[in-house]
Order: sequence, then C-alpha cells, then structure tokens
Amino acid sequence: MNAAAASDTGLLRERNEDRYWIDAARGIFLVVDGVGGYAAGELAAETAVEAIRESLAESGGPVEARVRRAIASANDRIFALAEADANLAGMACVLTLAVVEDAEVTIGHVGDSRLYLLWNGALRKLTSDHSPVGEDEDAGELSEWEAMRHPRRHEVFRDVGSRRRLPEEAEFIEIRQCRFHADAALLLCSDGLTDQIASAEVREIVERYDGDAAGVARELVEAANRAGGRDNITALFVAGPDFKGRAGVTRPRSAVTRLRARFRPLTGRVAFLTYGLLLGMLVWAVLRARGG
Repeated sequence: MNAAAASDTGLLRERNEDRYWIDAARGIFLVVDGVGGYAAGELAAETAVEAIRESLAESGGPVEARVRRAIASANDRIFALAEADANLAGMACVLTLAVVEDAEVTIGHVGDSRLYLLWNGALRKLTSDHSPVGEDEDAGELSEWEAMRHPRRHEVFRDVGSRRRLPEEAEFIEIRQCRFHADAALLLCSDGLTDQIASAEVREIVERYDGDAAGVARELVEAANRAGGRDNITALFVAGPDFKGRAGVTRPRSAVTRLRARFRPLTGRVAFLTYGLLLGMLVWAVLRARGG
C-alpha cells in the first residue's frame, strides 16, 4: 500500500492538536484529534499515538480485540495523566484507527474524525460521527452543507480519555469491518478537513491520485485552508496496490442499463397508436404538398 499524510494548524488556530501514525508495512493507520486546549490537546493526541503503537506491538489475538485494547489503553493513559495534573483536567481526544489484514480493514473509531472508502468510483463514509449534529446528518435530517455550518458541529458525546473505560464497553469504541480491495483507497481525516470541504470535492481530489499519496494528502489540506482553515487539518491517504484514481473508474452497469432503456423501441397498444399517428401525419403532409 502507498500511504502518506499531511497535517496543518489551519489559518485560525495557534497550535496543531492533530496527530497521525502510519505503519504501512503492518497495515496500521491512525488519525487523532486532541481536545482540551492549550498544550493539553496536543499531549492527549501524542499520548494516544504512543499508547496505541505500544499496544499493537505487544498484543496478539483477533484484530478486533487488538484494536479495542489499543484504544482502551490510550484512554486510560490519558485519563491517568489528567487525574495527576489539575492543569490537564478535561484532556481527551477523538480518533480513527484502521488495521488492514488479509484484504480486510478493521476500523476502531471514537468521536468525529472520519474514515472514507473509495472504490469503483464511489466514496463511502464508513464511520459515524459521535455528535448530535453528526447523528442528524447520518439520519438525513440535516444536509451535508447544513451540518458543516451548524454552530454545534464540534460537540461530541464520545471521546478517548475523559474517564476510565473498558475495551468492550458499550457506547465507547465503534468497530467496523469491510473488504479492502486492491483497487480501493482509504482516507482518514480530522474534522478540520470535512468541516471545510464537502465529500464531492474530497472525492474529486482523491480521484486525481497518480501514484503520489503525499500529493493527495497535501492537496486535501490545501483545499481546506482555501475554504477557511478554521481548525487543525489532517488527511491520511492510503492507496491499495491497484488503485488508479479516476483512470481506474469504470461506468457502473446500472448506468449502462438505464442508458439502453431510453432507446428501447415501443411495443403493444402504445406503439400501434403512436406509429399510426405518425403515419397519418406523413400521408397528410404528402397530400397537402401535391394539392399545393
């Protein structure tokens, strides 16, 4: 897999509280968005990356269990740091972790960072936003544009680090698993990207991939900054070995079927009336021409 990331403070923030980690050899990809302000958000994000890296290096067993243990380890380490230092009270983060093994991606997700899958010309969001606005958007009660501009957009009801958690605890870690084809691509990103540019523009940029994963990540971050850059921005792009961007997109069969349906000849009673009317008009035109 060809993977790269880009991260930027944005145009309005003083610090970048986003962090990421790539281990393409083992198929591990992580984006973390720190919460807490000042240095606390940065520390929470850095702590999460360190704890998850250590946990995945040490633990074995099924991939879902490893992902759960890694995120729970990050949660408890962040909570312990905040508990020991009053200046770090409220420190936490949101994150999206993806592990690709045996042509399958396992996603561990908490908060409002996101993971998208691009395959066969379609861009799909595989994670849910754990926020009131995100739930309304996923339910279709808000349009993408309305959600992007909503004043409560940044509120989340799940995070990593605000209290102690168990790996299997309900309403903590969202796990998703799906097939990862060799001609597909993944995009992990913080909300600083998707709050600024819509999914249609994200797809357009990703489909310009020409073998340069770092170029795609940079272009996504630059687009978010051009749109306002109101938050930290991180984009981590992963291209499967056979992903070719727009050059590899084929027309869906359903589209071809609809195209052919438009030119299907008329049959039955409708055909008899239609063709009869046309023939009558033709005869009338000929007789009129002769009479003239």
